[in-house]
Amino acid sequence: MNPESTSNNSSSAGPATPTNSRKERGAIAAQACESCRQRKQRCSEERPKCATCQLECKYREPQPTKKDKTLVEILERLKSLEGGLRNLDGKVDSLNARGTFPLSIYGPSQSNPPPASLDPGQSTPWPPPPNVHIQPAAISPASPRDVQYVSATHRMLSWPFLHQVLENKVPNLDLTSLEKDGAAMLLGLQASMSLQVSSAGQVEGLQSGGLSINWETMQRLTKSYFDTFNLIYPIMDRQLFLSEVLPTIASRGFDESSSSTLTCLVFALGEVAISAVQGAPLATYKGRPSGIRGGTAERPPGLLFFNEARRRMGFNLTECSLENVQIFALAAIYYGTCCHHLEFWRMSTSASLACQALLTSNPDVLTTHRGDLVRRTFWHCSIMETCLNMELNIPRTGLDKLESLVGLPDFSGSFSEEDYIGNQASHFQEHFASQIVLRRLSVEFHTTLTNAFGPTNIPNETQISPATVMMKQMAEQLDQWRGLLPVYLRWEEENPGAFSNPAEEMYGDQSMYPPPVPDLHTNFMFSADLDNPPVSYPYAVDIQTASLRTRYYYVKYLIYRPFIFKALHHPEQVTRDDADGVVECLKAMLKWPITMSPTCFHKRLVPCLFFWSQNLLGILLILHLTQQVPILMRIRASLMGTKFDQDANETAGLCIDWIRDLKDTDATALWCWEILKGIYSLEDDT
Repeated sequence: MNPESTSNNSSSAGPATPTNSRKERGAIAAQACESCRQRKQRCSEERPKCATCQLECKYREPQPTKKDKTLVEILERLKSLEGGLRNLDGKVDSLNARGTFPLSIYGPSQSNPPPASLDPGQSTPWPPPPNVHIQPAAISPASPRDVQYVSATHRMLSWPFLHQVLENKVPNLDLTSLEKDGAAMLLGLQASMSLQVSSAGQVEGLQSGGLSINWETMQRLTKSYFDTFNLIYPIMDRQLFLSEVLPTIASRGFDESSSSTLTCLVFALGEVAISAVQGAPLATYKGRPSGIRGGTAERPPGLLFFNEARRRMGFNLTECSLENVQIFALAAIYYGTCCHHLEFWRMSTSASLACQALLTSNPDVLTTHRGDLVRRTFWHCSIMETCLNMELNIPRTGLDKLESLVGLPDFSGSFSEEDYIGNQASHFQEHFASQIVLRRLSVEFHTTLTNAFGPTNIPNETQISPATVMMKQMAEQLDQWRGLLPVYLRWEEENPGAFSNPAEEMYGDQSMYPPPVPDLHTNFMFSADLDNPPVSYPYAVDIQTASLRTRYYYVKYLIYRPFIFKALHHPEQVTRDDADGVVECLKAMLKWPITMSPTCFHKRLVPCLFFWSQNLLGILLILHLTQQVPILMRIRASLMGTKFDQDANETAGLCIDWIRDLKDTDATALWCWEILKGIYSLEDDT
């Protein structure tokens, strides 16, 4: 990912090979205006009017290639996955009717087992002693409270076992407030910090008398934004912005219109994109540069433009328009890059509410030429809202009730040549479509698990199905999602850092970019070695890939985490199926790509930073317990395989480094760090 390298080149880099020339000619032909096509004369491609015919130019969209058509296939596959989800509840209901559980590896259980001691030193036999004979006979169901599901990390910290561990190791931690008002506490950690309201003058080409920015800087920041953030969150129309919005701003200057506000936000995020890769690191740890680059904690990159956007947002506050939704969404993204999570939540919620207002007041907007962009913006808001709901238990706005009305995007709107090239290199359309499918799966899983095993749910004692059956079926649905990905997005489950394709295919003759440096002769896109210089990928390829894969492992981790609860609180009732569930949970925690190089060195570009910091804290706590709690120690030693210790150590190192790197910038990460200091006996300079 190298936004500056893309900023300095309008379409390609390096000499054109014959293959490249063919592709360039095809892209150019696809952009010739229709008037010149009919007259069979050369098109000057000047916009908005052709210099040859002096008529308003209308451009034909590039014809989809075989690769482009996979987007439609992804969306079609969603239907088959949703069919499987609808069948899941029926299968679970049929299992409930049986009311039987697998026999414990420790033999028949008591119908009302005594509460397990929370003494970490208590001995628990694993594997089962030779004299324990397991028979297939049905036994009395165990307590429904043996397995508990929560998605939020702060609620996991309230598990009785972890509560006791934290009381002993982190005595200053306010567990009572965390249990009662966890979301409010975590969101309010950084409430005392605010972004400075600065005067003009710190951006090249910007005059101090107001927002007067030269054309070269406009183009540089615009290209940087659209080659990074708009590939991660494809909610803006590059073609419209370049052909209409930017020329108007250049000729007339900024005013109080929504287009001026959006332009300020695009420029702010464009500056963030450049600084996130090329800016000076905010700190250095043992010679290793921080992954937070550019500006300072108080004055992040792009702040001048963002402040200008904030001054104008009030004029657009009550509009029921797509631009209104985009303004809130881009403001939320900017706050996220600065680790201002309270403001990120407020702006994300405002974007969702603005999207509802648009669709309620003008549902016909979905049938216009901007309908697909509205759909993309809707699903972006939905993905952000789901993250907040699952990690902080913040209620959803009701946006999900409009899913059937909105439908799925297909990127059928205006499509510039730059977007065509960016999609060929990064497959951002397929990434976004796959994120939509994965989000739907995670919501269905979360709802089902909460209804069955949530801490506030009161299940029927005699009609609860085995947790292992339900969770295995969810894991199968999740694995089906991974297996149905296009080949260039797919990866092997056991190798989260591997390339989907060999580097030669990813950066071959068809690519507009040379292979990354250093030359990739291995099959690994992500590395746990944080001491070597990170590889650079164009078009935020590493961010998109790492986000998609990490969300997959995150969902799988949540599916199986209830078995960790059972092992900690009811070790005497753990069956072999339960132990296998613990194994799957531990495997899903290993080496999440966002924590690896190069993505961890570009943290300002990683979506939802607070979301990942808290989940990495949860992973570190569980990894610690696998070396302290007898039953987890035995599962780790006997079922995890020989490579697990190495992977677990690398994972712990990556997660600790992530939180350490953010602690001086992000108050939530600092809160996580204070817990880790007690659990892992860390010092601030270690």
